[in-house]
Amino acid sequence: MDYKKIIPNQELRLKILGLTEFIPDKVMIKLQYWIKTGRKLNLKDTERYNEKIQWYKLYYRDPLMTQCADKYRVREYVTSKGLENILVPLYGAYDDAEDIDFDDLPDEFVLKTNNGSHTNILCDSKSKLDIGVTIETLNSWLTERTAKAGREWAYYNIQPKIICEQYLDVGENNELVDYKFICFDGKVACVFVNAERNSSEGLIFDIYNEAFKKLPYKRKGLRESITDFPKPINYDEMVEIAEILSVDFPHVRVDLYNINGKVYFGEMTFYHASGYVEFEPDEFDFILGNQFELPPKKKEGNM
Repeated sequence: MDYKKIIPNQELRLKILGLTEFIPDKVMIKLQYWIKTGRKLNLKDTERYNEKIQWYKLYYRDPLMTQCADKYRVREYVTSKGLENILVPLYGAYDDAEDIDFDDLPDEFVLKTNNGSHTNILCDSKSKLDIGVTIETLNSWLTERTAKAGREWAYYNIQPKIICEQYLDVGENNELVDYKFICFDGKVACVFVNAERNSSEGLIFDIYNEAFKKLPYKRKGLRESITDFPKPINYDEMVEIAEILSVDFPHVRVDLYNINGKVYFGEMTFYHASGYVEFEPDEFDFILGNQFELPPKKKEGNM
């Protein structure tokens, strides 16, 4: 079922999901999995990566995941690992957009919420920014979006905030390549490379192995690059960083940027695409799933 064609507006979809919060997580996850994949969710003998993501949502609840899913508090975790140097410089954190002193900000900056997806405002010229609309948009993201949209437990107890970070200068073509390291128990399994996010042709999504060799798999609905991405000069450093940050978790995606040889931290995500990504060929779902060793069930507070 192509639910995005039925309800193309994302905000409307989120509002509808907000009305279903009373439905237990397990029931809702099974329903969403069927709607988005057309398959019945198997939680007992899981083989697929996407199935294991759903299991992870339901049965593995480590408070450290909440800290690391929080785009503000994760900075403490990165610093605790001795990697403060990869953090994007922070200009401020706010509980309300009205608290932002725009006069005090540089001409370029990025505003985002600490608990959302696609809740970013990139400002490359403050003179062009409609501050009133920006404040209204940010506050709507803080108050109107449900934390339970994908039933992703790690986001449930994040205190919503707005953060303002340095705008990363990526040169004349303004192209920021996103390296998403898929990690299991502190080891990189593969890398999803994303580029041309704002292109009229749509996002590029390539899949590379841990040695940065392109694999013959793709994400359904997204285009591949015509030529392979060059391996970053300091790629080994990026792998080391991803493995240091992922060592405390059975599974996490660590997002990094590499700008002129300087590595920057993006975010940590425990439920890639909320566990509904379709790969072509489909066998890659099983290949990744085979590397995801499910841990013993862990309830919140059970340390």
